[in-house]
Amino acid sequence: MNNEPNAFATIQQSHPYAGMWVTADGYVRHNLLSNGRYDEARGRRESAYQGRYEVRGNHIDYWDDTGFTADGDFIDDVLHHGGMILYRQK
Repeated sequence: MNNEPNAFATIQQSHPYAGMWVTADGYVRHNLLSNGRYDEARGRRESAYQGRYEVRGNHIDYWDDTGFTADGDFIDDVLHHGGMILYRQK
């Protein structure tokens, strides 16, 4: 992980994956904010999980505010994360 000032913000603002990602049934929704934060909703529970994320190439790492960590990969504009498949919301 790069600890240089502004390096994190530059990486986040330049990646193409910011925005809303949803499962096919709409139950899980990841909002990847351009400031390096995410907000995950599950079902009717808005903001079920929140934290920061970092994108390097096609890989994403998540650090939940509670200490939980996870990761995923973007393959052909589809996010594969924790056994789930999320699609970009158009």
